[in-house]
Formats: sequence, C-alpha cells, structure tokens
Amino acid sequence: MDAAAAISELVIANRVVAHLKLVDSFGHVSVRNPENPQRYFMSRSRAPSLVTKDDILEFDLDSNPIDARGLRPYAERFIHGCLYCARPDVMAVCHNHAHGLLPMAVTKTAMRPAIHSAAVIGQQVPVWDIRDQFGDTNMLVTSSEMGNSLARAVGAGKAALMRGHGSVIAAKSVQDVVFTTFYLQLNAEVLIKAMSMGGEITYLSPGETERSGEVHSQPFSRGRAWEEWCSQAGVACMDTK
Repeated sequence: MDAAAAISELVIANRVVAHLKLVDSFGHVSVRNPENPQRYFMSRSRAPSLVTKDDILEFDLDSNPIDARGLRPYAERFIHGCLYCARPDVMAVCHNHAHGLLPMAVTKTAMRPAIHSAAVIGQQVPVWDIRDQFGDTNMLVTSSEMGNSLARAVGAGKAALMRGHGSVIAAKSVQDVVFTTFYLQLNAEVLIKAMSMGGEITYLSPGETERSGEVHSQPFSRGRAWEEWCSQAGVACMDTK
C-alpha cells in the first residue's frame, strides 16, 4: 500500500467508525505513512463523519504538521505520535469516546476479554488515569509528555482505557484498528450487563485469547466485517484481502 491508498483507507475508516457510533463528533483515527514510517496521516480537527481527503494532514512523530495548510489539527494528536514513536509495529491508532465502554473507563477495573471476538483486545486492557501523573487537567492529552505516559500504559498491548475519557487502540492496520475498537466496546457492553446480573464472570483463558485472537486477526475474518461496515456506511470498500 502506498501513501495515497493509506489516505483513502483512512477516510473510509473515519466514516465507518462514525457509522458504528464508535466516535461521535469527537475522536480520531490515524495511519502511519507506509512510505515514511517517521510520519503519520490524520484528519484536521473535524467530526469523523465529515472527513474527506482534503482534510488529511501529515505529521512527524512529534505530532508537528508537515504542512498545516492553514488547517487546525486535533489537540490530542500526541496520542498518535507517541504511540507510533514507542511502537514501530503499530500502523494505525484510534482514540474514541465510545459510549458503550465509558462505564468501564470510570473505574480501576482492568477489562479482560469475555467473548471470543474480543480476543483481539489482548488478555488485559489497563485503565490509564491522567491525574496520577499530571494532577488536575482538562483531561485532554495535549503534549508529548502526556502522550508518552499513555503509550507506556498501552505497553506492548492493543489498547488502554482512559479514565473518565474513553480509550485508545493501537493496531497493525486501519482495518485492524477499527475491528479492535468495535469489539473493545462490545466486550465492555457484555461485561457491564453481566456485572449487573451478579455472579462471577467467566473470562477467556490466556490460551483461548491467543487462539481466538489469531482467528479474528486473519484477513478473511477482519475483511468480512470491514466489507459489511463499509457497505452500511455507504462508502466504497477497498480490497479486503
């Protein structure tokens, strides 16, 4: 995939995450530049459902725009730049405030996968609390220092919840980041409902998480969902193979 194709897929991803209500007027998706791993692409500050190719800006890993063209970038772009800097394997990042997972993000309870399709989130998703290191803030990740702290919380994993805020997902492709974001929220919804019923929750074992995660990380599995979500969002679907 070249840079032009990556930008096209990023625009599609913005429309898809908006359609799936993984983001509202806020939240953002980015992709590492496949032609220059020291840079990444992300929209200017705009609601994801409205993003077009003309909105896409290129950033260095310090989250400075290469050419802002007079456009205003997202204040929390440091989430993305710091993850790309810390994790050379990460090719796409999504920060969102998906309503279904917010109840999990206001507790210190680390999320674990309980349904097989959510195995892609990893064995445990930590909760990062901005107040632990930075005291009382406006809750936005607006500096590299904050972004690096969040990246450390994600570690080698796929995601972290952000206390009182939302979540961040780090993945190997745009399709992977959308897939993982969707099932992170679904897993949260299932856990919240199960907790309301009382009793002990049976989580996936480490072996089940690994094996189920391998299945759902395959192009044929992820691509099936991507194709349907693109259709539902009314956007042309790029190659799912």
